[in-house]
Amino acid sequence: MNSLFLKNSARFILLVLLQVFLLNKINFFGYLNPYIYILFIMLLPFETPGWLLLLLAFLTGLVIDMFANTPGLNAAAAVLMAFMRPAVINLVGNKPDYDQSGEPSMRDMGFQWFLPYAIMMVIIHHLALNLIDVFNFHEMGQTFLRVILSSTFTIIFILLAQYMFSGQKER
Repeated sequence: MNSLFLKNSARFILLVLLQVFLLNKINFFGYLNPYIYILFIMLLPFETPGWLLLLLAFLTGLVIDMFANTPGLNAAAAVLMAFMRPAVINLVGNKPDYDQSGEPSMRDMGFQWFLPYAIMMVIIHHLALNLIDVFNFHEMGQTFLRVILSSTFTIIFILLAQYMFSGQKER
């Protein structure tokens, strides 16, 4: 089997289990909900076709939705994030700046590239998730506070995961 397929399959299983059994239990007054599962979508290789990226995002979000009893919320937010990923990658770094066969990880791209990429991707996901969840303008202040706090907490988790599991790039 392809080692890339095995690596991404293991990453998917690990992140979904971590999200479902640990992070879904964290909910500080409804304002702090980390979503580490989106790291799976963020770390898919650069050359992943758009249709596959959207399909994997939908399936990942759907699995989280099934366990969290949130019909379609995570799937919709994950698909939007996957749809925006190529634009975010182009915004963060020009095509000559990265190797097409790599992945948008801190290990391959470095901290200075990965941090703005992670921030934009997490904010897109969390903004979509919270706006779809609330679906009115009366609680806009609370919604944006929830987006900021949850995004900050998620970015911290993502950076910790990248530091712990990335290792050093072989030269």
